Amino acid sequence: MPAIQEKRIKKEIQGLERDKGVKLRVLAQNYPNTPGLAIRDFWGVDADTVVFVADPGLGNILNFNVGGNVDLMVPSNFWPRLASKYGVKKYWQSSGEESAIVNAVSAIDTCFREPVGRLQCSQIQGTMDEGKSSGPLGKAFFGT
Repeated sequence: MPAIQEKRIKKEIQGLERDKGVKLRVLAQNYPNTPGLAIRDFWGVDADTVVFVADPGLGNILNFNVGGNVDLMVPSNFWPRLASKYGVKKYWQSSGEESAIVNAVSAIDTCFREPVGRLQCSQIQGTMDEGKSSGPLGKAFFGT
């Protein structure tokens, strides 16, 4: 992944944790070469953590382990909808694995910043090729 994209992802992740208390951890791996359960202790995974595993060897590149507190903050259908938009093989093979990861992180950040209610996370809002967010101010307000 180019350094500029990695820097952008880090900035979004830090802002999400600072502003919303959600710890997003991204693990890019290629099965069977995986760190396994060691990441739980290393990252301090708890109920406020989303572990996002990007692994092209699993078919759908986007896999999420969502903590209990985080799961209550967004609609239950958000995670499977996100995985089916950017994680499907057709998408990441044509747009690139990096694009799938960058768009997924952006969509997670956007979703958590939208007002709670019926329209929260109603659109899966990535960075690179998307229209407006379902939030009234969209990503422009948050400087991303």
